[in-house]
Amino acid sequence: MSAMEPYYRPFTALGLLLIACGLILVLIPVIARHLPSLDKLPWIVLWVYRKNGFYFATSPLLIIISVISLLLSLLRRGQ
Repeated sequence: MSAMEPYYRPFTALGLLLIACGLILVLIPVIARHLPSLDKLPWIVLWVYRKNGFYFATSPLLIIISVISLLLSLLRRGQ
């Protein structure tokens, strides 16, 4: 065990969390295709577009939070 190893543990945990979130986001269209009960969720939480066997699922709430986070980051950088 090296002296720097304890400092990397939070980054490892964050990386694993981001990988899990990415897998979930990739699997949302597949889940939406097989679970019709997802239509009961509010549109702001999960929006699913279906047409001719094409499924696209996204979260408007997640997009809004991401844009706000990006804007705040850019504003802080400009100071």
